[in-house]
Amino acid sequence: MQFIDQARITVRGGRGGDGIVAFRREKYVPAGGPSGGDGGHGSHVILEADSNLQTLLDFKYKRLFAGTDGRRGGPNRCTGASGQPLVINVPCGTEVRHLTTGILMGDLTAPGEQLMVAFGGRGGLGNAHYLSNRNRAPEKCTEGRDGEEWPLQLELKLLAEVGIIGLPNAGKSTLISVLSAARPKIADYPFTTLVPNLGVVRRPTGDGTVFADIPGLIAGAAQGAGLGHDFLRHIERTRLLIHVVDGGADDPLDDLKVVEQELEAYGHGLVDRQRLLVVNKLELLDDSARDELVASLEQVSGRKPLLISAVMAQGLQELLNQVWKELGV
Repeated sequence: MQFIDQARITVRGGRGGDGIVAFRREKYVPAGGPSGGDGGHGSHVILEADSNLQTLLDFKYKRLFAGTDGRRGGPNRCTGASGQPLVINVPCGTEVRHLTTGILMGDLTAPGEQLMVAFGGRGGLGNAHYLSNRNRAPEKCTEGRDGEEWPLQLELKLLAEVGIIGLPNAGKSTLISVLSAARPKIADYPFTTLVPNLGVVRRPTGDGTVFADIPGLIAGAAQGAGLGHDFLRHIERTRLLIHVVDGGADDPLDDLKVVEQELEAYGHGLVDRQRLLVVNKLELLDDSARDELVASLEQVSGRKPLLISAVMAQGLQELLNQVWKELGV
């Protein structure tokens, strides 16, 4: 399944039905008067959050969503049928913006939450509405109005409480694979992860917490370099970030600074988000190098790093204990 997290669509409310000109023709009812009914209203277009959807793939090939038109009125003051609302399902976490102005129209985060994005047109009036003392046989009616039409930008931001960030090949995918049942692609080359991966980690209370593995950041990611710019939006909703540093890298301190600078450059409050600093690949360090690296990272970041080995499953329980503490579990 392709991971599509942005889409552009056009929504159009249904057109209202026309009113009609009609007169009463019953036997023994002379000069029965006007009886033209009103047209029905066009259908509204509604977006609804659906927890069963994970991407915006449904909008890759279909871009226009139009509601049904209202039916024209009938004789004997019968109102035409109105169009049924058009409900479009989107994943939870979808932001809806007006494409031209960029104005945020709504943010659908809870399952079943709805947002009206286009109103259907009003139905026209039949000639029965124009009866007056001066005009006892009006032959006037009005047409139905067109529904609203808007271009929309849909952006999916994953709903995860914990985001795992770091440079490529820092071990983020390996970490989420041992903490949860997620099975992301893992290989010994950069940018193995091309889409965010979600995994559910069981809390001590028995329920689950969603972890998100974000594709590797590189220098310039906030300006569009690499894959980070496309996926940094997915950590905007997280409560806690786990910054994974490759302990076996040539310069772990520089790796730390690169990611921190990109968080600051991207903005949206990410640099102020709660973060845990984690040094992965503990098996590659001897005791002296380990102590020296911990001291250097703590001096630069102001946070004491946690030492883990995702491959060897070492230090993971200490990491989870710290995560639950930060989340207030």
